This record gives sequence, structure tokens and C-alpha cells, in this order.
Amino acid sequence: MILTIIAAIFVFGLLVLVHELGHFITAKLTDMRVDEFAIGFGPKILSYKYGETVYSVRSIPLGGFNNIAGMDPEDNNAGERGYSAKSVRARMVVILAGSFMNFLLPLLLFFGIFFFAGVSTPSMEPVLGTVIEHKPAAEAGLRAGDRIVRIDGQDIDSWVAFVDTIRDGDGKVFKIEFKRGDVDMATTLIPVYDSSSKRAMVGVMSSVDTMQPGLAESASLAVQKTGYILYRMMDGLVQIFTGESAAELAGPLGVAQMAGEVAQIGFVPLLNFAALLSLNLGIINLFPIPALDGGHFMTLVVEAIRGKPLSAKALRYAQSVGFALLLALMLFATKNDIVRVFLGN
Repeated sequence: MILTIIAAIFVFGLLVLVHELGHFITAKLTDMRVDEFAIGFGPKILSYKYGETVYSVRSIPLGGFNNIAGMDPEDNNAGERGYSAKSVRARMVVILAGSFMNFLLPLLLFFGIFFFAGVSTPSMEPVLGTVIEHKPAAEAGLRAGDRIVRIDGQDIDSWVAFVDTIRDGDGKVFKIEFKRGDVDMATTLIPVYDSSSKRAMVGVMSSVDTMQPGLAESASLAVQKTGYILYRMMDGLVQIFTGESAAELAGPLGVAQMAGEVAQIGFVPLLNFAALLSLNLGIINLFPIPALDGGHFMTLVVEAIRGKPLSAKALRYAQSVGFALLLALMLFATKNDIVRVFLGN
């Protein structure tokens, strides 16, 4: 539980910090007055004023914000340094900078992972890599490095053979024969059905073969991996919108649970998870929903075409609709989280 909380705070904090940092840096570069840069919501835990900006950490680590003066044209007390007084182009840059940083973060994370930890590919040998605590394999006494030799008397000569034997064995008692170094050992193992993967699992991952790329190759691999993930995400969104695939939404509870599970495997997998979430956040924030950056950007496009901003009434109406849509989406995702986390479905 503690690991889940720490992992969730790390992931949410990193993503929010990077996103808000994009808005903050570009607001400063375009000479907008930023009154506060905050990580989290709720009461302040820490705060420090440097120049005209208050930098704060707040008690609820599930978001963050920049208080840029003059966001409301009717309440601009910053004059020419207010957001609403700046050019459309400057405001567009500030709005898009958050998502841009969410696309940049995975490139940096993947580069760091490849350069410092290497590129790992699953081994085909039936050797256990990671054994997750409190899962069936760990409770059966299996450890990382154990080589599976036989299951119920059947020889196991590859990782695929091990997985295929286990995957349909929900509740079945398997006799596992394995080698730990040069010592022959045996245990019993009972797989448990996992609803998210829709098969029986025992809480293990295969061992890996690691290659150590150089600086240039790490950068190239980071670009390739980021591009591939973006392509798959966009393809998945198209399939959802066309009805070819069902939408599986997770809210903060679900993401926190996944962060905790990934953190049990290791810090590098947690960084991979953060990179995936960052790309997801970057894409979602560009949706043309008024309460999101993409919706705000669309109002700026309309303003550029019309030659004047939308009326305050129109903006308030659009934002109200946007917040209602987001609230409905959040409630739906939270319902999914409760069912998944607490009811195990």
C-alpha cells in the first residue's frame, strides 16, 4: 500500500510538474506575469516567493496549476503583461506548451533508460526474471533466476511452453520442478485468474537479454519508441471512435493501482509507465474540449479567424459544457476503478 502511494505520487507529480512547467516557461518567455506555480491542489504545504511568483507544493498531489495574471479579460490587473492582452500567437504557444512537454518527457525518459539501463529483450529460456511479491510464484518459494524444468512431469524447454501450460490453469495445483543453480528443487504452484489480462497468472516475468547502446543509438531508439507508441495510441483512439474497439478508462485510483504494481517490478518499469502516461496525457489534453488545452486552443483559432475574441458569455458557456463533460468522464472512470480495484472485476 505504501509503495503504491509513493509510486502514484511520483508518477502524478512528475507528469504534472513537466506539463505545468511548459506553460510556466512559455508564459515567462512571452513576458506574462505568473503569480503562482503550484504542484498539487488544496492547502499549501510549502511555498516560496521568488521575484513576482510564488512557488508552492499543495496537499493533494493529483494536479497542479499556473496562476497566470489576466486569464480572464474582465479581470486583468496586469496590464500589457496579462495573458488576455498578449497576441493570439503568444497565447497559443503558452497553451500548447504543456502537451509539448508531455511529448518531450518520454523522449528523455526512454533515452535515459536505454543509455543507462540498456535495451532489454525477453529471453526465450524458461528462466524466471522478476518474481512479484505476494503473488502465487513468490508464495510457492520461486525466485528470480530459477530455471523451470518440468510442470506435472512435462518437460519445459522454453518460456512460451511455460506460459502456455500455466495460462489456463486457474485454481489448478501444478507440480513445478526447477533448478536453482545446480540444485534440483520442486514446489507446487496455483495460478490465479487475472481479469485485466483475462488469463491465469502467477506473478512472474521472463529473464531478459540486455544490450548496451551508445549515446547516438540511445537517442535514435528513444525517438523510434516514442513514435511507435504515439502511432499505436492514435490508432487505438481511431478504433474507439469508429466502434471497432471498446474504451477502457482508468481514473486516478486505477492509475495509482497500476503504478504500485509496476513499482513492484522495479524503478525502470515505473519510468516506462510514466512515459506512457505522459504521452497519453499529452494526447488527451489536445482534445477540443473547452476545459482542456485543446479546447482553449480552438477558441484562440476562432479568435484569430474572427479578428476578435469570443464574448465572455460564450466562453463561460463553453467552459461549463467542457467541465460537465470532463466530470461525467471522471465519474465513469472512477466507477471503473472501483469495480476493478475493490470488486476485482
